[in-house]
Amino acid sequence: MTTWTEGGRPDVLVIGGGIGGLSAALALAHKGLRIRLYERSAEFGEVGAGLQLAPNCTRILDTYGLLDEAVALGVLPERILMKDAVDATELTRLDLTDLERRYGFPYLVIHRSDLHGLLLRACRRLGVDLVTNAHCVSYENVDGGARTVFADGRTDEADAVIAADGLHSVARRLLVHDEPVNSAYVAYRAAIPVDEVRGNGVHVHEKDVVVYIGPRCHFVQYPLRGGRMLNQVAVFESPKALAGEADWGTPDELDRAFDGMCAQIQRGLPLMWRDRRWRMFDRDPITTWTTARITLLGDAAHPPLQYMAQGAVMAIEDGWVLAEHVEARTDSSRLVDWDGALAAYQAVRPEHCRRVVTTARAWGDLWHHDGPKRLQRNALLRARDPYDYTFTDWIYGPTALTPDQEPPLYPKFPLDSVRL
Repeated sequence: MTTWTEGGRPDVLVIGGGIGGLSAALALAHKGLRIRLYERSAEFGEVGAGLQLAPNCTRILDTYGLLDEAVALGVLPERILMKDAVDATELTRLDLTDLERRYGFPYLVIHRSDLHGLLLRACRRLGVDLVTNAHCVSYENVDGGARTVFADGRTDEADAVIAADGLHSVARRLLVHDEPVNSAYVAYRAAIPVDEVRGNGVHVHEKDVVVYIGPRCHFVQYPLRGGRMLNQVAVFESPKALAGEADWGTPDELDRAFDGMCAQIQRGLPLMWRDRRWRMFDRDPITTWTTARITLLGDAAHPPLQYMAQGAVMAIEDGWVLAEHVEARTDSSRLVDWDGALAAYQAVRPEHCRRVVTTARAWGDLWHHDGPKRLQRNALLRARDPYDYTFTDWIYGPTALTPDQEPPLYPKFPLDSVRL
C-alpha cells in the first residue's frame, strides 16, 4: 500500500522530537492530518528522570487512548506531602485519590523516557513521518504555508509549521529577541532502584510524592516504574552563579547547599547522579506565539521553572488545543482554515501559560524562604485544609479551548499577613 510519505506533501511540519513535538504530532495525526516531524539528534530519546503528570494532562492522554499504558509504565501515588527540609515536619498534603475524584483523572508519575517512548510509538502507529539528523536553522513564511531550512541545505514546506524546538528556539527569534532568564538554581537528579534507598536507615515514602522545602534549596522523592525505582531531585541556589562564575552548580556546591537539612535528605544526597546537572532557566512570558503559518509550542513558547511540575503538561496541552481548533476549522473537503485555527490557539494558550510561568517563579520563592519568612510560610501551609482545592482548580481542571473557559486564578495571601 502506498502511503502519503512516498512523495506526498505533509500538511504540517513539526520541528523537535521531544515530548512537546511528539504530542503535537500525535494530536494532529489523530485528526487525520499528514505530519512530518524533524528531530535534530541521530535517534529519538529523552534524557532525565521522573515527570509528574497532573489530571489536566492524564485527561488528554486518555483522549488519545494512552492513559492505561502510561499508568502501567508509571505509578499512581497516594499523596503529595510537603515537608520542611530542616526538620522534616509535614506542612500540607494532597490526597491524590480524592484529587482524582474531583477532577476525574489521576495524578501520575512516570519516567520521562517512558512517556517519550509511549508518544513515539503512538506517532508511528498513526503514520507520522519521523525524520532524524535534521537540524533546523531557519523558518520562513511562504505563499500558502511555511518553509523550514536545515543545516545540510535541505528545505521542506507545509501548510503550517510547529516549532517545538525548546528553550533555545530558533523560531522564537521571528517574534522576539529575548534570552533565557537564569534563576541561579540548579537541579541534580537520580532514578535508582528503591532497594538502594530502603537500607538508608530513614523512612522513605514509597507510595507518595514528597517535597522537602528549605532555605534556598529543596529535595523531591517519588516512586517510578511500578515502585521499583525512586526518583530524587535536589535543587539549590548556586553561590557561584550569583557571583557570575561561568562554571556553576558544581557537585561541591550540591553538598554544601544541604548542610543542616534533615536526615532524609542527607541520606539521599550520596545517591544523586554527579556526572550531570540541569541549570534552571525560564523566559519572560510573551503574548504572541504565531507569525502567519509558523507557531511556537512547548518550551519554545513558555519554558517554565519546574516548581509547578507543568512543563511537559503545558506542551501536551498546547498540541491538544491546537488540534481541537484545527478539527473545528476543517471543512467537508478536508481543507483547514489554518489562519483561523492558529488564531484560536493564539487566543487562549499564551495567557494560560503566562500564569503558569509566573506562578512557578512565585512558588519557587515561597519554597526557598529562610528566617521569619520560612516560619510564616510554614504557618500558612499548615493552616490549609488538605481538601481545599482553591489552589489547584485553576490548573488541574479541563484545559481551556477559549479564553472564557480559563478559570479564575487562585487568591493571594501575603506572608506578612501571617502573625507568628
